[in-house]
Amino acid sequence: MVAKGDVFGPNQPLILHLLDIPPMMGVLEGVVMELADCALPLLHGVVPTDDPAVAFKDVSAAFLVGAMPRKQGMERKDLLSANVKIFKVQGEALDKHAKKDVKVLVVGNPANTNALVCSKYAPSIPKENFTAMTRLDQNRAQAQIAQKVGVPVGNVTNVIIWGNHSSTQFPDASHALVNISGKEVKATEAVKDDNWMRSVFVDTVQKRGEFIYPKKVVQVICETNLVSMRTIDLIAAKYKYLLLFHMNRLLNQSQYMLLHYD
Repeated sequence: MVAKGDVFGPNQPLILHLLDIPPMMGVLEGVVMELADCALPLLHGVVPTDDPAVAFKDVSAAFLVGAMPRKQGMERKDLLSANVKIFKVQGEALDKHAKKDVKVLVVGNPANTNALVCSKYAPSIPKENFTAMTRLDQNRAQAQIAQKVGVPVGNVTNVIIWGNHSSTQFPDASHALVNISGKEVKATEAVKDDNWMRSVFVDTVQKRGEFIYPKKVVQVICETNLVSMRTIDLIAAKYKYLLLFHMNRLLNQSQYMLLHYD
């Protein structure tokens, strides 16, 4: 999606810097070959490396998707200690080698906390340039309201997600609107079920990942789309360079700053 222009536009050339850990360099070489076979006109170069200094050199946009993988039964907080080390290194590399106006999207969970850690170790980069991807939770909340009311999900707007991407998050529909037959009404009026809004809705969004994980479903389609959507939301300007972190773990979700979108 990124290399063929879905994120930065159909006329914007880009160079991919792909960073992975040394044991995975063989796999990364395979990814590079696949990208070459795709013959993507906008892809003007690929730089595979296990050196953060090379990976972050002059990048204008960074997707930080590498993080300790979550296992069944684990909370996001269980991943914190391991991820602090990862995002400290990434933050320091961004600070030393990336462009100072780089836009950073943290995808690896717990993304809000990881983004905060990363920004702490990149003091020369504006804090507002760091975000994380709670877009998945927002989409889940919109989908639940849409299903309850019986409208397309695009008819639901202004849902807010507070907190980290975990069971402690709070989906807020107090300002949400639902378009019904061309007329926008408050979500609470459209749902007409206060108990559902206070309990079932909140609980479902908070625990959606736990429901999906045991079914052994890999959320590749959903999460790839989220990276694209979130980056389009975040970056208004076009960039020449793009950094993708840890291609072997490209897909996850969440958000650091309290940014939400219609």
